[in-house]
Amino acid sequence: MQHARSLPFRLSRPSSVTRALRYGSPRRRFTVLALESSADDTCAAVVTSDRQILSNVVVNQQAFLEEYGGIHPFVALHAHQRNVPGAIRRALNEANLTVNEIDGIAFTRGPGIPGCLSVCGNAARSLAAALNKPLVGVHHMQAHALTPMLTSQPADRPEFPFLTILVSGGHTLLLLATSPTAFRILATTLDESIGNAFDKAARMLGIPFGGTAPGAALERFCASKDLDGESNSGGEEVPEIHMPRPMPGRLAFSYTGLHSTVERFLDARRGELDARTRLGLARSFQRAAVAQLEAKLVLGMRLCVREGVRVRSLVVSGGVASNRYLRERLRACLDAESPEERVELVFPPPLLCTDNAVMIAWAAMNRFLAGDTDEYSIESRPKWSLEELEETSAPTEQVQ
Repeated sequence: MQHARSLPFRLSRPSSVTRALRYGSPRRRFTVLALESSADDTCAAVVTSDRQILSNVVVNQQAFLEEYGGIHPFVALHAHQRNVPGAIRRALNEANLTVNEIDGIAFTRGPGIPGCLSVCGNAARSLAAALNKPLVGVHHMQAHALTPMLTSQPADRPEFPFLTILVSGGHTLLLLATSPTAFRILATTLDESIGNAFDKAARMLGIPFGGTAPGAALERFCASKDLDGESNSGGEEVPEIHMPRPMPGRLAFSYTGLHSTVERFLDARRGELDARTRLGLARSFQRAAVAQLEAKLVLGMRLCVREGVRVRSLVVSGGVASNRYLRERLRACLDAESPEERVELVFPPPLLCTDNAVMIAWAAMNRFLAGDTDEYSIESRPKWSLEELEETSAPTEQVQ
């Protein structure tokens, strides 16, 4: 599908990049400017087909998150509108490129918050149309899953098929990836995401954010060794609070019960906890949240074995994937479930676990190189299942 067809008139002359894609000119380095604004971070990046990250700009809304206790869609929308022009300018400046040196423009098409998605979508469509550049809309979760294909060394890149866990403020997914565009959902959340539960628990426990996301603040608090100036080596143990283990034996996630348990525990004590009990409650929550991921991962691995699918890698991405305790537990889980054949555990660098435009650029790269671009009239898709991705994608050769 050629990008010029979406206009009410035909562009008089396709760009040199489009002609090269269309008529099979020798492949050269392809440079993508990508935009992402699906939630609360305004992102722009420039990435090349030879795996060079020339810039990676992320403008967060941390002050608003603390003020409103989470993402406020209307506030986030207006923040994106203010931030996108500057983010694009910074991305180009840091890449030492002009906009005319960009070969293609990519953006997050979905899923995400509708108004927020419209900001990067409108900016990308307008830039591409004005500059006569090819355009590609990207699935946000596909981009998370494919990030290690960009960031890992050649020997460490996961080979299809592989399992992937995507954990963020908006999603909790266990997937089987069989190609860059083919994903089978093995488990998803029935209520809320793990990241949202982390954020709620952090706010209920009154943990200071300290300039980070609430979930990251909770992780940091759980790892602390001092309690309001008191040493944790005085002999008195930090208590463990009972947490539910929802739906044992079923391939599905549920996190509402965990933060509800924290809320009921606090309500029963009218919010008055000593430092040791507060730490115990936070740690118990984190253990239970990650234990659920472990349990569903084991079920997914056993399902693959029954179906004759040999999985040699687990890719974990999304904002919660930065959690060190989660990383340690998933490694132990893989070793326990597959002691004879090592399953590699692959994470993007922490800066690329959270939302970013680098992953959007890379997820679009195969389509750009194959000439499989979108019309300028392409619309955002706030609700978009990964399993629908293969139905709308033309076969493409994977970037080596």
